[in-house]
Amino acid sequence: MEVIKAADLNPQFRDEVAGLLKNIDFTNCLACGMCTAGCPYSDVHENQDPRKFLRKILLGMKEEVFKDPYIWYCTMCERCTIECPMNINMAVLVRNLRGTWDKDKIPGYLQTIAHEHIESGNQMNVDQVDYEETLEWIEEELQEELGDPDFKIPLNKKGAKYFYGFNARDIKYYPNELQATIKIFHVAGIDYTISTKRWDATNISLFTGQNDDFQAISMPVWQEMVDLECEEMIVTECGHAFRSMKWGYRTFWKGKQFPIRHILELLNELVKEGKLKLDPDAITEVVTYHDPCNTARKEGVYEAPRELINSFIKNFVDMNPNGKMNYCCGAGGGGMAMPEYNDIRKAKGKRKVDQVLATEAEIVIVPCHNCIDQFNDLNKWYEEKAKSKNIHMCSLMERALIMPEKEEAAE
Repeated sequence: MEVIKAADLNPQFRDEVAGLLKNIDFTNCLACGMCTAGCPYSDVHENQDPRKFLRKILLGMKEEVFKDPYIWYCTMCERCTIECPMNINMAVLVRNLRGTWDKDKIPGYLQTIAHEHIESGNQMNVDQVDYEETLEWIEEELQEELGDPDFKIPLNKKGAKYFYGFNARDIKYYPNELQATIKIFHVAGIDYTISTKRWDATNISLFTGQNDDFQAISMPVWQEMVDLECEEMIVTECGHAFRSMKWGYRTFWKGKQFPIRHILELLNELVKEGKLKLDPDAITEVVTYHDPCNTARKEGVYEAPRELINSFIKNFVDMNPNGKMNYCCGAGGGGMAMPEYNDIRKAKGKRKVDQVLATEAEIVIVPCHNCIDQFNDLNKWYEEKAKSKNIHMCSLMERALIMPEKEEAAE
């Protein structure tokens, strides 16, 4: 490991960093190395040692800190934090340091995505005509599939129980994913709505630390939820979208209060209530489940997905470790949007590939758009080993979904 060499010590730097943080005292670091032991990648490549990075800050090594690629290599997964006896949150520390960057010097196309999201209202820069035409196409597809020419997607429905926020990738690249979700909502008979004004729950500024951009992106979504007078916000299978809506809501939103839940929590509830029926014989493959860091470790959603899985999948093999201790996919912290670090993303992903292989799973449920893109890249990079089918929960559920007319016929 490279020896730390101080070019110039700046005793005030520690105070500058402390001024960026709220309710986090990083000065009580014991230098015990538990964070480094907890990081899945500290032994994968250089400049991935949280203890060493924190020591640089504590020593006032300002120049070395901002030259250290750790700031952008870190996936902000917080696995190091749960091992820390002093509960020093490295992800918060890293995010706040990133937030001091000049926007035109932020790596990759993170800032481009943020700018386009602010301008267009969604991270994929989908214009209004394309958005509404895609929804219309999904509606027509479902009318045919359901055999119901009167089926309509409930758009801008005031007073609906659920406001559904999703990822713009569903519109631009994966409309069939959104179609599966809407079909499930319809079969369950829930009272929900989709906005044609503000609907993208993602926020790339979660990773850049630029809080002005973060609020410009997410505030209109929360306001749309309030304007439509919905009771609860449901967020799609996207770790950073869910984290953005939950953490951002707690941090910045001062308006009318409302609950925010992950879609897998809602779907598990609907199955338990008997509003959704799933065929336990439909999925015969061996299945495992990936816990996105932003969903499981940071927001505590890991039991509901497993209850849901066990309600209709017979051959489920969990990864080890899993839940809040699971390994990051290797592309968090904005990694997917920084192509100059693809070699780092690939190296980190090897650990996840090995974790999946140990389960002998044929299908990996990946309830996150960012993670599933990483898993698909890993299949290409490690094609000799990685051959699993990576799928969102809703798409897998659709395969097992018992339609009401079939249920009535069986009775």
